[in-house]
Amino acid sequence: MFLSEFDYALPDELIARHPTPARGDSRLLEVAETFADKQFADFPACLRTGDLLVFNDTRVIHARLRGRKATGGRVEILIERVTSGNTARAHVKASKTPQPGATLLLDAGCRATVIGRTSDLFELRFSDPLDQFLDAHGEVPLPPYLNRPEESADGERYQTVYANLPGAVAAPTAGLHFDHDMLAETQACGAEHAFITLHVGAGTFQPLREERVSANSLHAERVEVREEVCAAVRKARAAGGRVIAIGTTSVRALEAASACGVLEPYCGETDIFIQPGYTFRSVDALLTNFHLPKSSLMMLVAAFGGHNRIMSAYRHAVQNRYRFFSYGDAMLISPDCQ
Repeated sequence: MFLSEFDYALPDELIARHPTPARGDSRLLEVAETFADKQFADFPACLRTGDLLVFNDTRVIHARLRGRKATGGRVEILIERVTSGNTARAHVKASKTPQPGATLLLDAGCRATVIGRTSDLFELRFSDPLDQFLDAHGEVPLPPYLNRPEESADGERYQTVYANLPGAVAAPTAGLHFDHDMLAETQACGAEHAFITLHVGAGTFQPLREERVSANSLHAERVEVREEVCAAVRKARAAGGRVIAIGTTSVRALEAASACGVLEPYCGETDIFIQPGYTFRSVDALLTNFHLPKSSLMMLVAAFGGHNRIMSAYRHAVQNRYRFFSYGDAMLISPDCQ
């Protein structure tokens, strides 16, 4: 398949550049045999006793830093991964590429030294411990398509209410729709909860470069699927319940842990690239946001729901003025549409 097969026309005004007043105020497009326009408040009514909701409990770190080179030019750093107490891999945006040994002077007073480079990621060593420094001085790493500076609300709203383990530089956005009341309501409907961890990298926003889909690859991300999650999946399946992934990151984690054919505990890296033709082993339904055209996430959703059906759903969403991307509305892809 080709990237052009995952393209769609999106009016700029449908990009949700700010969150809704409350998390549950978003809309929900249910994609099954037909399309049903709902509110996210209707989500619990879509569940059945015995269903298992699988959430990603990663926590977004304040990964964006600003400063200048020793020669004076401005730089912007986006941490991809903290690798030790004071080292990290990062994207560095500058008018001229900094070379190994170069010093970057951050606006908050810290120094970063370029110690190497692998592909488009720089290895940086910081003069201060990164955990405390990022918390105090880093910016929320808003997606580039929002095209606006960080605002006070973003610190809380670009984070799920169940975020636990720090390490992501992008939010698992399907989870942004849930508040604590909604979580409790889904459990009251008889659904169980389980939590994987996948630390979303900045590569999720990188465009695919090759027109032929199969010629592309993804950045590796850290993932952990614990034994209690595997047990919960087995229990749900045995009782006739569905495994409902809350977001594409939950799908990628579960499917990476199912690479041998059955779901097993896994802790390590994954660069799994799910595209049409993929056979899903551990996921029965998917709640997700609307994704960028030609993105790897579009391909995952098309693999799950069927290419023609998903492209039709996106056209329906545009025609019906849904809100798109990280702060946008949601779609629930049900098992009978596969």
